[in-house]
This record gives sequence, structure tokens and C-alpha cells, in this order.
Amino acid sequence: MFTIAQLTEFVGWATVINVAYLALASLILIMMKGSISVMHSKLFDLDEKKIAPMYFSFISNYKVVTMAFFAAPYIALKIMGN
Repeated sequence: MFTIAQLTEFVGWATVINVAYLALASLILIMMKGSISVMHSKLFDLDEKKIAPMYFSFISNYKVVTMAFFAAPYIALKIMGN
């Protein structure tokens, strides 16, 4: 069984990993949007104009999930640990 300290550490590192991935994915999409859009449009047979909203949806959904399932529980666990 996990102690609160172990669970806090686990969720904290999961938060760091998810936020780092979110930042990396956002930077890649900002810096390489053109080439990635072309690659995905060819790979998945999609119109390039429809891909930009899909990227935005992915980033926003990932951010909400990260905040709801990792950052918020981490903050709650830190408060409980004090």
C-alpha cells in the first residue's frame, strides 16, 4: 500500500512528465506546423485546413486532462501532507 508521501511523489513526477510532454508538443506544433501538417494530411488522408483545429483540440484536451488528473491531485495531496 502507498503512503501519502509516496503517492504525492508519484503524482508529482507524473505531472512533471505530462507538462513536459505538453510543452514539447506545443513547441513542435508552433515551430514545425507546416511540415507536420503536410505529413499528417498525407498519412491520414486529411485536408490540411482541417488539421489545425485538430491540433488545437488535442493540445487543449491534453491540458485539461493533465490539470484534472495530475496537477489538481498533486496539489490536494501536498495540502493533505502538511
